Amino acid sequence: MRLNDISMVFNTPEGELHAVDSVDLSMDAGQFMVIQGASGCGKTTLMLMAGALLKPTSGTVQLAGVNPYALSTDRRAGFRANYIGFVFQQFHLIPYLSVLDNVLAATLAAPDSGAEVRARKLLVDLKMESRLQHVPAKLSTGEQQRTALARAMINRPTMIFADEPTGNLDPENGEIVLQTLKKFTESGGMVLMVTHDRHAASYGDVVKRMDGGKFK
Repeated sequence: MRLNDISMVFNTPEGELHAVDSVDLSMDAGQFMVIQGASGCGKTTLMLMAGALLKPTSGTVQLAGVNPYALSTDRRAGFRANYIGFVFQQFHLIPYLSVLDNVLAATLAAPDSGAEVRARKLLVDLKMESRLQHVPAKLSTGEQQRTALARAMINRPTMIFADEPTGNLDPENGEIVLQTLKKFTESGGMVLMVTHDRHAASYGDVVKRMDGGKFK
């Protein structure tokens, strides 16, 4: 992943707000990078731009050798489905689908005959084997986040973006999530995680701090 001189400027009634200001960032396979900083410092905006969800005002993004913002909307969505997994503090599970079907929903944009076998294995690894047919309302907070993590990993992405993935979790569930992300990088994947949690940050190979839209 390469971010070159990217910025995000929002127009507000008070004038221009430079949420991210001329930032460079690079990551390689097998790296676990953590970004820390106070609320409003620009770290989540940076992650959304890096993840092909928010087009920068200026600068370039390269993921797997591709500038996703040069693609059409449909092709960019397909690119995200194939190369990127997302884990957020809010789980965004579909309330009427079972755990297994929530995970498999992520494969609709990238159909794969082996997806169900892979989904079941991921859920076993995440200690969710007894919850496969439960809907989200029947799950604990930690179980919902583990489901979301399995969904992020189902398409075998190159990279996972995680925004405060342990923010709502107890220590035991937080540890399961962090260890799973670490194993993902040990197998050659990349993780970019935004967190306030010092323990979560300790999993990073590289820890960066943002302030005022820049790295300090």
